[in-house]
Amino acid sequence: MNSDSAPELRATCLRLLTLADPVGKAAEVLTLDVRAGHLDTDTVFSTQAPHGQPGRTDKPPLLPHTQIKFGSLNTPRGHAALVHSIVHIERNAIDLALDICWRFPGLPEAFYRDWLRVAREEAKHFTLLRAHLQTLGFDYGDFPAHNGLWEMAERTRDDLLARVALVPRTLEARGLDASPGVKAKLLSIGDLRGGEILDLILREEIGHVATGNHWYAWVCAQRGLDPLVTYAELTTRYQAPRLKQPFNLEARRAAGFTDTELERLQTGAA
Repeated sequence: MNSDSAPELRATCLRLLTLADPVGKAAEVLTLDVRAGHLDTDTVFSTQAPHGQPGRTDKPPLLPHTQIKFGSLNTPRGHAALVHSIVHIERNAIDLALDICWRFPGLPEAFYRDWLRVAREEAKHFTLLRAHLQTLGFDYGDFPAHNGLWEMAERTRDDLLARVALVPRTLEARGLDASPGVKAKLLSIGDLRGGEILDLILREEIGHVATGNHWYAWVCAQRGLDPLVTYAELTTRYQAPRLKQPFNLEARRAAGFTDTELERLQTGAA
């Protein structure tokens, strides 16, 4: 425990989660300091989920992912729509990290500090990408988006094991797979700055997925569960999307996936 006068980490995460303005939210998350004495951690804090969280504004409008169309990448609007889609992913990633911090009580203090670090890095990614989008003549909210990441958070809200298995280890790990292809698209139209930002994001997202892998293994050990068998059961129970090629095996290994997991992934058994 830190000083009684220090803000409480998990209650702060819940407050930030409910903020509707994503720009203000990201700015506040970036100010949070996890060093000793700056944020207290109450590991047993528990409260009912507030209505309507996470906070949302009217923009961007949320549509089924099948209705999201980027248009030609060779047009200014198509280029911006692609960047906007990544900005939206990072906005959701901030909320996911804030949510896991406050939602699940009774865990080691390191758990909460790990996810707060993730939230800060996601806020940095959002801020960098939004600034880049603005240089293209658009802003966050100018295009429709989908809510797939948060929908899985809702499905796994009552089970930490399912949350760490299916959000960081599944949906966010998919970002590791997608990153090289998205970067190649941006570079093909001369968007060097976009490529630089994606390189930075990939490096830090490897760490985020590694955090998910670490805590998934920890929860499995606490519950006496086999990680491989349990993961397959969870993907079926919670209707996780089936992952498809290509896989960024180098990034996944760096994030802590085992050779056995990667073999199953490639053969369609994951």
